[in-house]
Amino acid sequence: MFPFRVWLPEAHTEAPTVGSVLLAAVLLKLGSYGMVKFLFLLFLDVTIFYIPFVLLICFIGMCYISLTAIRQVDIKKIIAYSSVAHMSYVVAGAVLCTPMALVGSVYLMLGHGLVSAGLFFGIGFLYERFKTRNIKYYGNVTSFCPKLTLVFLILTMANTAFPGTCNFVGEVLVLLPVIETFQFFEFGLGAIAMIVFNSVYAF
Repeated sequence: MFPFRVWLPEAHTEAPTVGSVLLAAVLLKLGSYGMVKFLFLLFLDVTIFYIPFVLLICFIGMCYISLTAIRQVDIKKIIAYSSVAHMSYVVAGAVLCTPMALVGSVYLMLGHGLVSAGLFFGIGFLYERFKTRNIKYYGNVTSFCPKLTLVFLILTMANTAFPGTCNFVGEVLVLLPVIETFQFFEFGLGAIAMIVFNSVYAF
């Protein structure tokens, strides 16, 4: 989460492909799993009290990280920043204290782990062969890697929470409780706007 994990995109970028996959698919989920599993059992009153503050941090993180991802030219950095932005949705669902939001948070954890790992594998595949991650050099990648391009397109659509994907289900289940609660209506509108930003940096 912003501003506590601003080092994470750089760690993703500098790490080898396997390191990025383990970081995105396994290690990031340990913290969010701890929130879902233990936060309400041990600190329920404090969690409920700080819900508006945590949602505000999540909203700022979504805005800042998504806008930062749009200006990147390194493909791996784009995926790394999108990974951090999606974890804001996971945290928002984990602290809302409703069954629907918790289920959405778990869905997002599963979807994010699979999609981010697949995207990092795809970028690692390209980097091993062409020794660059600059997005400007991959304009014609479809002609010599059609199957990889198709897989990458499917994973990118899942990363943007395209309807029919696990990420879409998770984000809907997180956003509905936020919007239904009147005092968090602005956060819900902002989070929906972030879906548009996700599409901008993904495509």
